[in-house]
This record gives sequence, structure tokens and C-alpha cells, in this order.
Amino acid sequence: MRFLPLSLLVHALGCWAIHESDVGVVDWYKSLIGVPLAAPQPTTPKFTLVEGKDVILTATESNILASLNVDDGSIRWRVAYDPEDRITGFYQNGDALVTLSGPGGAISRSIDLKTGQIIFEQRLHSNSEATIIQPHVAFDPSSQDIYTLSNGYIVTRLDQKTGTPAWSWSGQDQSSLTTYTHLLATPDTIFAIGVSTSFASYTLHITSLSASTGEVLASSELPSSIHSPAVDLFAFAKEAPVVAWLEQGKVKSLALTPNLKDKKAQVSSSGPFEELVDVGLPGVLVGKAGQESTVLSFDGSKFTSEKVLGEHDVAVKYAGSSVNGKRYVAKSEGPIIEVTGLDSDESAILFPYDADDTLSHYSIHTSSVGVPRVLVVTTSGAVQLFVNGELKWTREEGLTTSLLAEFVELPERISAEGEATKDEPFAHRLQRHAVLAQDFPQYLKSFVRRFVTGSYASATSSAVASTDGALSRDAFGFRQMIVTVTLLGKVYGIDSSNGNVLWSQLLGTGILPFKVFSLKTVSDGVDPEVVIIAVRQLPEGHETVVFHLNALTGENLAGPSVFRGSIAKAFLLDQSSKFVILVDETLKVHYYPNNGETRTAFKKVHTTLSFPMHLIKEKEHSLAGYQFAVGEGEQVVATPAWSLPLSPGEEVQRILPPSARGPVASVGKVLGNRTTLYKYLNPRLFTALTVTSTKDLCGLYLFDSAKGTVVYQVRIPADNGACDVKTALIENWLVYHYYESEVSSGNVQGTKGYRVVSVELYEGRGIDDKIGSSDMTSYANASTAVFTFEDSFTFPYALTALAPTNTKFGISSKDLIVATKNHKVQSFPRRLLDPRRPRRKPTSQEAEEGLFQYDPIIYDDPKRVISHSYEVANVRQLVTAPALLESTSLVFAFGLDMFVSRVAPSGTFDVLSESFNKPQLVLTITGLVVAIMFTRPMVQRKRLREKWYM
Repeated sequence: MRFLPLSLLVHALGCWAIHESDVGVVDWYKSLIGVPLAAPQPTTPKFTLVEGKDVILTATESNILASLNVDDGSIRWRVAYDPEDRITGFYQNGDALVTLSGPGGAISRSIDLKTGQIIFEQRLHSNSEATIIQPHVAFDPSSQDIYTLSNGYIVTRLDQKTGTPAWSWSGQDQSSLTTYTHLLATPDTIFAIGVSTSFASYTLHITSLSASTGEVLASSELPSSIHSPAVDLFAFAKEAPVVAWLEQGKVKSLALTPNLKDKKAQVSSSGPFEELVDVGLPGVLVGKAGQESTVLSFDGSKFTSEKVLGEHDVAVKYAGSSVNGKRYVAKSEGPIIEVTGLDSDESAILFPYDADDTLSHYSIHTSSVGVPRVLVVTTSGAVQLFVNGELKWTREEGLTTSLLAEFVELPERISAEGEATKDEPFAHRLQRHAVLAQDFPQYLKSFVRRFVTGSYASATSSAVASTDGALSRDAFGFRQMIVTVTLLGKVYGIDSSNGNVLWSQLLGTGILPFKVFSLKTVSDGVDPEVVIIAVRQLPEGHETVVFHLNALTGENLAGPSVFRGSIAKAFLLDQSSKFVILVDETLKVHYYPNNGETRTAFKKVHTTLSFPMHLIKEKEHSLAGYQFAVGEGEQVVATPAWSLPLSPGEEVQRILPPSARGPVASVGKVLGNRTTLYKYLNPRLFTALTVTSTKDLCGLYLFDSAKGTVVYQVRIPADNGACDVKTALIENWLVYHYYESEVSSGNVQGTKGYRVVSVELYEGRGIDDKIGSSDMTSYANASTAVFTFEDSFTFPYALTALAPTNTKFGISSKDLIVATKNHKVQSFPRRLLDPRRPRRKPTSQEAEEGLFQYDPIIYDDPKRVISHSYEVANVRQLVTAPALLESTSLVFAFGLDMFVSRVAPSGTFDVLSESFNKPQLVLTITGLVVAIMFTRPMVQRKRLREKWYM
């Protein structure tokens, strides 16, 4: 029992900030939904009325179904679907909201429109039998039961409350030439509408079913020739169910009856048209012909021209809305959206949106009091609501596509103010000082109060700095700029103290981010700067671009630097100044900034540099190392240095650098018996993850990039052929996480589940064997002299990301930060994962080191959850960065949501605790000063008397 307090202490490490009072103070959370889908029609944003309030329903590219408040854009509720269960459509009927998801609409769910709670879930077919066909849903007009069309040939009636199937009808088997795409329902009959494949085109095929039994009433093919059913076939219900299609430029329509005897289609007199657009209004289509567009309306027998919308450009988009029996159609033209009423002589209303961004799609709605609204989704992922032509709110959903993130330290307040006034005229400076002098009494009063009460900045208080003046950091460096780059070609500057977007910058379309680096920091005496390396996709190929931005404002400091072709490698060098080295796909070296100083600095060190890549030759993968050499015309190129062949069928997934290359405070670990284990600190170590699909194996290699020597290697069983290994390397500590589906040996024999393996690497051949691995050349024989300690633990959850903490000087111990699939961010102390934990009661020397008895199970302790009650969903990456306090590391988790917090792995040893009695200390010091002032004259008089009577 004497080791119990030590064990409890170790388990509590890293949990200093996990208190309810810290929520929203030391952290922040931004809940997002993803970029709304533009197609197909059943997934696009829609306005609806819930409990008397207008809301927006949408499905997103992040596979989220969400409800937003129209007033402020806040999330009412959201439902996250699994990645393999893609949303194919949502359908509303009164208070019922039904979704279809999965391949071919494999699963149907009913969702409470008010709360987002799932009422029922019903599988319609297995994923293995699925076909990639857009499913459909219809509702019974009388009973409100649900009819689903899934997999292109299965129609099922579901009870609206329980989801219990009343009947299911299957068309011909999947080898049939007929595929159904639409459902229409009447109280007595269900119409399944689809097409049959013919030699040159598609033929319209309709089957009518009994609504009560699912029995086939009639089945018929109509004389028709449909070129593309996905865009040329439409079905809707007005007074009667109607099917319409585009055939050779003509709009044809047919009202359906249960016996399907009427096969004569009605032909619209309008046209010919090149394309028909469904605007989301029953019986309303927009026909496009050349640069003209016309609104077509179904009059009960055929489509007629109702209104000409005029000329349009290539990127024109249409939408429709209906309220109180009035119909509206919108057309986008450049940066303007024009809304036109069809049932009145109202003039068109123009909605200008952000012209700096490009319109992706939009939805329109008119409130019950006639207020027009337009919901705009841009190509950069911004979701904007315009009311009466004015922007009401914006949601930056493009953040859900963030790929890269970098913490940037902010300047001190006095430095920021000095930079802003460095060119100030003398007269203005005097005037400014005179104004500032008015605040001196208040400052003096505040200073005295702080000195007496000790009320200074706290390490557990909010990091929000003063907003009056230039952007600056707080006292402890908790407030920093987070520069994130998204897949949609937009860069954001985010305040790490509260999650506010301080600036954003569009990089353009077709941009694929590759790397982001901090080129200059506040220690260089200037505003911090970042460079973003990206690949731009063009019709004629690829080009690599470099964007140079001011990290505080997002301002472009230089035009993008470009070279043709894709990039293979990029890294930052810090010599006399910082610069970026880029290696293109032909292995030529490019520089940024491209100047004589950069080229000279690189040529001085290029022979000491190396980097790894993976090669594919005749379908065989291998790891290869490259070094730099000067070629023809003084052109520096990368040349092969070594190659490591892999096993047949083994493929490289990715090559990972160390998680951080910060300072190393200690090169060794002193044991309880006063001997030392020296860390293996090879700066050239990289991790490679591989997969061998033919053998259901995953591989992990830890290797030296300079000569290809494998320092550590392991084979891991694949999980049903998939390799989802998460790993991180920092200093001499390697940790990786995977799923163990088959266990035949080890400490957890016979137990399937998630594993975390912790590996520590030490140099030499044993204790007290020091070879100086951090400074040794890679070609020394002793450079590969390394031994390891390794152990595995059963982990409670699947992980989506992991990263070690990172502090300013590397003195604090390292915690492992993980994001779990159950939407939590947790912190695990390194001591908990120490591979040297004994399998018995620790000796006194081992206890002195902080070791405690090994337990193969890492329990799910809620005290380790640093995300509190936040649902941080679908985290893809964790980024850690040091604060000014050595004890504290900042943590940034991003994916669907964003979350920032701070942790202190070794406790906040460099600041006084909140319970420290600062006033008492001040009073004690003051009392001592006063006592000295009174006693000093007395002592002087006593010494004087002693001199007289000596």
C-alpha cells in the first residue's frame, strides 16, 4: 500500500485543468457542420418551419445532417453519420424528417425535427448488395406512412412511428434492364418511376403498386427516348402524380393513373431546350436554351412558358421557393442573385454577395410576412444568409476542410504599439503622450492595488488580451495566432484565446495545400510571417505555388512564387536566416525566398542534409533516401543515396517526420541506482507505415534517413485488410495505436481490442553506454547502436489522432494527447505508458524513479478528458505548441469541430498557485520594512553610545 499514493499521483498528472470552472476559460470549442451539399436535390439546404420558427435543414460534405437557426445561424441540432454511411437524401413531411443513407439508400431513419433525436432506424438492404443508384422517399397522404425506394428496385412501406415494414416489393433482380429512380404516392397507389436501358437511350418505365399491400397493379413502358435520366427525368405531384422528361429538346409530361393505360405524353409548345433545371418547386422547371432561360409551369396537362428570365452566363444557378401560395424563382448572375415572383407583378429583388468569393450554390425562401431570404454557399465553404439584400450572418464551414495548422507567437503589447508608431511625427508623439498622461492616476491606482493584493495575471485565467490597440500576446503566451489552411483554398487566422477568425485570405480555386511554415517570428523583430506551399490543379497539368503572408493580418507580402510541376518535398532550414527548400517531382531544388543569400546558405550545408521518399517501380514499393549535390549549371538536385526494398506486395502508406523537433532538456534518464540510460536522439529518424493487403499485415519502420538503417520494425495484423495505425515520435519515445483482431501471445493473450504500444530507444548497448547519438554523423558505426524498452497496453477506444505535448524548453514531461472516435480529447501521462513499468511491486529504487506496477489495461478515466463535455467530433489532426510558460503546452484539435485547450504535464511549477496568499506576503514584507525603519535609528544610537564608553 505504500506505493498507492505514488500511483494515484501519476494517474492525476496532466489533469490540473480538468475542472468545471475551467470550461470556456482555459479552452474554447467551435461546433461546425461542414459545407452544405450542392447535389443531389434531396440533400441541398431547405428552409422549413419548426414550432413557429424558421430553420434551415441541410446535409453536408462532412456527412452531417443539421438544423440551423435562421436568426443567427446557430446549430439547433446535428446528427453525425459514419463515414461509410453517406447521406443520400433527407425528406420532410410535416413534423416527420426521414433520411436515406448508405450505398443505394441502405438505411432509413426517422428523426425528430425539433430535437434531432433518432426515432427509428431500419435497414432496407445490405451494403454488399448495394448499387450506386440515387434512392427516393414518398409519404402516404392519409396515414403519413413512409415509402422508400432503395437500391433502384426495392420499394418498402414503413410505419411512420416505429419504422416497422408493412410490406416490401422488389422489382426484377439486379440483372434487369430497369432501374427505378422516383416514387410518387396517392392514398391508394404508389408509382415507381424509372428507366429501361435500350440500345441508344433510355425508355421510361413505370410500375403502379397497391398502397395497402404492395401488389403490382400495372407495369408499363412508355414510348420515349431519354438521354440522361439523372438530369432529364422529373416526377412531382400536384392535383395528380405527373412524370416529365426532356426528349430531343422538347418537354414532355404525362399524368399517371393506377392502370397506366394512358401512354400519350403531352408536349410543351415551348422550346427547344438544351437542359432542364429542377428548382425545387413542384411543377416548375427552368429550361435553358443557349444564353436564354425560361420558367416552365405545369398547367394540369402540359408545361407552358410562364416567365422569361433573360440571358445568363455559363455559371448560372437557379433555385425556387413557395410561401402562402406564391412562388419565387432565383437566378444568379455574377455577384448578384435575382429573385423573381411568378404569381405577382413584383419587381425582381437583387441580392449582392461577397464578390471576392465564388458562388457554389444557394437556396431562397420568403417568410410568411414576405421577407425574402437567400442562403449562399461559396466555393471556399462560407455559408451566408442575406435578408432583404443585406448580409445577416456567416458561418465559416470551410474550416471543416482544414488540412494544415501552425501556431504563431504574437508580439508583446509594448512591441506591437512601438511598431505601429515608429514613423509617428514628433508633434503627434507629444500629443499622444499628453493624452496618455490623463490615464496616469488610474494607472497608479491600479498598480498600487495589484501590488497590495497580488492580483496579477493568472495561469488559469482567460488568455483574452486587451482589444484597444495592435494585436498582442498575453502575459503567459497563451494567446497566439493559429494559421489554418483548408482544402477549399482559403487561409484563416484564428485567435487561440477564443476561436474568433481575425482574418481570412483566399488563395484561389484548385489549390491543394502541401505545407505551412513560420518564416519569421516575433524574435526576428518584425511581424511574424508564414509561407504556404500548395499545388494548383490546372487543365494542362499542375504547378507549385508559394504564398507569403503576414501572420497577424493575412496580408500578401509577395506575389505567389510558381514553378511548373508538382512538389515532392519541402522543408524549412534555419541558418543565418530562415528559408524554404522545395524539391520538385524531377528532383530539382527550388528556394524561397529565391535570392543569392538563400542559395549561398544552402550550398554551405546541403551535403549534410538528407530526406526519405517512397518509390514505386513495376508495382513494387521501396523506401529511398536522397541527398543533395550540385549538377549541371550549378543547379542543385537531389540524388539517390540508398534504397530499402520492401516485401512483395507491401505498399508504403505514408512517411512521417518526428512530431516535434524542439529543444531536448535532458539527454539521459538517471535510474534509482544512479546509473544512466542515454536517450537515442538521432535527428534523422523518420517513421514509415506500410500495408501488405495480400497477407493482412501492417508494417511500421523507424529508420535513419541518411543511410536507410532500420532502427525499429514491427509487423501488425491488419483489421479486415485495413491498416489504421496512428503513431508519433518525439525525442526517443515512439508510440503507436492500432486494432488487434488476433492475439496469440503477449500480456493480453486472447483479447481483441485497441492497443497502444510504447517504445523507448536508448543509445549504446546498455546502461551508462553513451555514444552521443544527437551529434554523431550517420556514417559512424556506432550510430545504429541502440536498444529498446517496449510494452503494450489495451486501450479503451479507437483513435482518430494523437500527438505528444510540446513545451518551450523541453523540461516538462511529455503527455500523449489523443482524440477518440467517441468525440473526446484526452491526455495520458507518459509515466502511465512507460515501458519500464515492472510486472511486480516496484522496488524502492524503481519507486524513486516514479515507476509503478504494470497494468495491461488503460482504463477509461473521465478525469483525463480535457475536452470536458464538449463533443469534439471527427478530429483528423492534433497540433501542440509551447506557451511562454515552460510548464504549459497548447493543444489544437481540428476536423469537423475545433477545440483549443492548454495542459501542464508536470503541473504549473513555474507560477504560483491560485491558493497562494499574496496579500499576506505583501503585508509581511511591508511589516518587515516598517520594523527595519523603526529599529535602524535605535541600533545606530546604541552603536554610538558604545563608541563613547569604550
